[in-house]
Amino acid sequence: MSRNQIEQLVISLAQKVVASTDKEIVDVEYVKEGSQWVLRVYIDKPGGVDLDDCSEINDALNEVLDEVDPIPGSYTLEVSSPGLERPLKKEQDYVRFAGRLVNVRTYSPINSKKEFEGILLGLEDNVVRLKINGELVDIPLEKIAKARLAIEF
Repeated sequence: MSRNQIEQLVISLAQKVVASTDKEIVDVEYVKEGSQWVLRVYIDKPGGVDLDDCSEINDALNEVLDEVDPIPGSYTLEVSSPGLERPLKKEQDYVRFAGRLVNVRTYSPINSKKEFEGILLGLEDNVVRLKINGELVDIPLEKIAKARLAIEF
């Protein structure tokens, strides 16, 4: 099973774990750090998550992963907050965080640029709209390689 397939399966399992809670799955990463594999699950809820939230989801997800056993070999499960620079992964994230400063990186250049920082205006017809230095920039959703909230100073 590929890394991407493992991440997608864990997202599906984790979404079932949080379905009856006020928490959401933001992202899942399965990465090798040194000689150890790490499965990171990022969660959030309105008002943010705390250590008890992470511990609760960690325990519940660990049980499910032990039952299903989708990952060969050993790994470390980590459940945490997505942090201040939360990734924008779902279409609803682009609506929910409208008005916030974001960083967007594209697969291919748009107006000869691949990196953008501006105020997120939202998502309409699969196009993310940003306001950058007073100018409107439209970025097709399928061209976005990575997007995240930016820290405002």
